[in-house]
Amino acid sequence: MIKLSALTCNYENKTVFENISLETDTHLSILGANGSGKSTLAKAICSLVPYKGEIVIEDTNIQRLSLNEKAKLITYIPAKLEIYDPDISVSEFVVLGRFAYKKSFFDYSDEDKKIAKEMLSFLNISHLGRHLVSELSSGEQQLTLIAQALTQQSKIIIFDEPTANLDPHNSKIIANHINELKKKHTVILITHDLHLAAYINTPVLFLKNKSAIYYEKEFFHDTTLEQLYGVKFASLAVKYD
Repeated sequence: MIKLSALTCNYENKTVFENISLETDTHLSILGANGSGKSTLAKAICSLVPYKGEIVIEDTNIQRLSLNEKAKLITYIPAKLEIYDPDISVSEFVVLGRFAYKKSFFDYSDEDKKIAKEMLSFLNISHLGRHLVSELSSGEQQLTLIAQALTQQSKIIIFDEPTANLDPHNSKIIANHINELKKKHTVILITHDLHLAAYINTPVLFLKNKSAIYYEKEFFHDTTLEQLYGVKFASLAVKYD
């Protein structure tokens, strides 16, 4: 269960959104125009940016949790892999997801390495294990980010624009993996890709004018989309099935 109470975020003396309240015990897609605060909201839920109000996950205020406790509860996957050691291999990068479980001053355990290997296999990228992350394509890097997040074994996974830099083929691969992950994790999806959001098929929180509207269903209709985005819609197109 995720509960947001009167959540407000400011950035450089500008209010991004204010007084957002929500209670949900299922998956969620966060949609909205550019600059509406989608990523800021996602980062707030992970306690990565300062905010006013209260965020409760599974009956616990996240501000009362240690960093390791937060990592075991929730993980955030950015839109693009930007900061990493250029000489790190995929296997080395993925096992870093086990940091919250690692004993201080000790190396990663055999169990940690086993979990990382299993996640590479789950995403069908075991063959990339010895490759340098810097050598990967955008699609391969996105899968590597997801693999690292899965080794973290968090209950909640937030995907921030997971298909933003990908071609249709790789977008379909990522979409299918996200849908599969809904079976074992609570998924929060931030995206501009309405086709992806429709395929993932969750309730929608739409951000607009510094506030939010919650749609449990009946979101993906041309009239609703036209009202929210201010442009004409003729129907969604890309098939992820």
